[in-house]
Amino acid sequence: MKTVVVDPERCIGCLQCEFACAVEHSTMRDVLFALVEQPPPRRRVHVQAGPRVGTSFPNKCRHCDPAPCQLVCPTGAIHRDRDHDAVLIHLSRCIACAMCAMVCPFDVIGYHAMGDRSAGRTVAIKCDACIDRLRAGQVPACAEVCKTGALTFADPNDVAIAGRRRVTAAVLAATTSEPPTPVAAETVGAWRAVGEATAAAGLPGGAR
Repeated sequence: MKTVVVDPERCIGCLQCEFACAVEHSTMRDVLFALVEQPPPRRRVHVQAGPRVGTSFPNKCRHCDPAPCQLVCPTGAIHRDRDHDAVLIHLSRCIACAMCAMVCPFDVIGYHAMGDRSAGRTVAIKCDACIDRLRAGQVPACAEVCKTGALTFADPNDVAIAGRRRVTAAVLAATTSEPPTPVAAETVGAWRAVGEATAAAGLPGGAR
């Protein structure tokens, strides 16, 4: 089944996914109106800076199966949509006990006052896989706006196959290049001869 797959090597930290996510989860779902809504719409994907300059990672819910957050929820607010394999939250049932956040292995559950369907109560929020878009046959907002391919809506098996093909191609390209002449020197004199020949040919590693 398709899901949003993250390729951190492609992320440039542009935050377009965060903005698109917030707009998609706003009341009006309009870019201009979303900027002035109260309470402000909350993003469900979080882009964090990496350990080195130029690196970043778009962190989001993985919709685990089984999902730890669903297992510990005391009110049954967290449930799974089996048609789209998405872990969702019934906002009306959430009591903001934070049990789900404590067990989430990816730290993707936050707590905010929400204006839609919760009358301003503070509730748990997380990526819902853009379930309304999925039901309408559309791609999740974050994957739709990502221009670098860091977020793609695809079958994880297809992504893994493509990755294996890339690695295979790289390995074959490296191993099929012209190999250096094998050296089978067994004595000090033979090694000295190899060094002199290498230096004379101007190859790397020769004596200077």
